[in-house]
Amino acid sequence: MAEPSPFSYGLVVLAAGASRRMGRPKPLLPIGGVPLLRYVVANLLEGPVAPVVVVLGAQVEVIAPVLDGLPVHRVVNAGWAEGMGSSLRAGVAAALELAPQLSGLMVVLGDQPGLTAAHLRRLEEARRRTGRAVIASQSGGVAMPPVLFAAEYFPRLLTLRGETGARALLQAAGEELVVVPASELVDLDTIDDYADFTRRVALVGGNPCGT
Repeated sequence: MAEPSPFSYGLVVLAAGASRRMGRPKPLLPIGGVPLLRYVVANLLEGPVAPVVVVLGAQVEVIAPVLDGLPVHRVVNAGWAEGMGSSLRAGVAAALELAPQLSGLMVVLGDQPGLTAAHLRRLEEARRRTGRAVIASQSGGVAMPPVLFAAEYFPRLLTLRGETGARALLQAAGEELVVVPASELVDLDTIDDYADFTRRVALVGGNPCGT
C-alpha cells in the first residue's frame, strides 16, 4: 500500500470557454450518455484532491446543472471572455478561500475526457519524489495540463491575465518542472476530436484509457 501523502492538493477544472472551434457547448457533449464535463469531473473525484473547484463562464445557465449532485464547488467567472488566465485566476482564488493551507493545486481542462484519478495520483507521486514545484503532464513531447503547482506558485497564478494560462508558467518553469507521461491526453477542441474519442469509447465499452 502506498504511503499516505503529507501534502494536500486542491483541483481546479477549467470549463468557462465559449467552445468556438467545436461550434457547440463542449461541456454538454455526450460521452457514453453523460455530458462531457460531468464525465471528466466524475472520473477525477477519487483522486488525491479536495476541494474540487469547477470554473464556469459561457452559457453557465445550461452548463452548471450537469454538475448537480457531485461534491464540487462551482465558480462563475463573469470575465471568462478575457481568456483562460482569468478563469484560472478565479479558480485558484476560490480554492484558496475554501482551503487556505493547501500544499498545491492541480489544474485540469474540462475537455480532457481520457483523464483518470490514477493520473492525478501519478502527479502527486512525482511531486513527492522530486520535490519540484511544477509537475506537468506530457503527451507528444509537449508539457501540458493537468499540472500540479506547488503553493509557492499561488501568487503567480493569482496574477494571470488574458489568454496567459498555465502554459506560460510551464514555459518559464525551467528546472522547477518535471513531466509525467500521459498517453491518455486528448483535448476535444473540434467535432473531429469528439467523433474520434467517442468511437474509441464505443470500441472498449467505457473509458478508453482505463484507470
